[in-house]
Amino acid sequence: MNLSLPDTDKSIFSLTGAFRKAVAVADAIPMSVIQLAARVAIANVFWNSAQSKLVSWPVTLQLFAMEYRVPLLPPDIAAPLATATELTGSVLIFLGLFTRLGALALLGLVAVIQIFVYPGHWGEHLMWASLLGLLLARGAGIVSLDQLGRRLIFGQ
Repeated sequence: MNLSLPDTDKSIFSLTGAFRKAVAVADAIPMSVIQLAARVAIANVFWNSAQSKLVSWPVTLQLFAMEYRVPLLPPDIAAPLATATELTGSVLIFLGLFTRLGALALLGLVAVIQIFVYPGHWGEHLMWASLLGLLLARGAGIVSLDQLGRRLIFGQ
């Protein structure tokens, strides 16, 4: 009596085993690596955006007056406020210093952009919000000034 499985059943089991191994490898990735990657990626987005505004300030003011049109804020206030938020938030997040505060500020900026400026670009905004949400929920991770400060102040 032969109790061996047919070849098709063996391939299913080998595929399941390969999937389990892949999941185990993914589970072994430290969260701090993911947090660092998220910090670098999202800081890059907002740093570059701020730099593009600063390179040509008159064009930036014109964009805020003609295209962006944030309600309740005149362009000469909205433009420097948005630029300062992008600069400050991106630097804080990159360094991992007051990361949750930086993420919260940039999430607010993303919400304004999504609601009032480019509602059709929700996919891109959702990617930004996802990275910022991760940092807001989990913090900067081990490789950060937040972690260094926590160790120095609280001995953790």
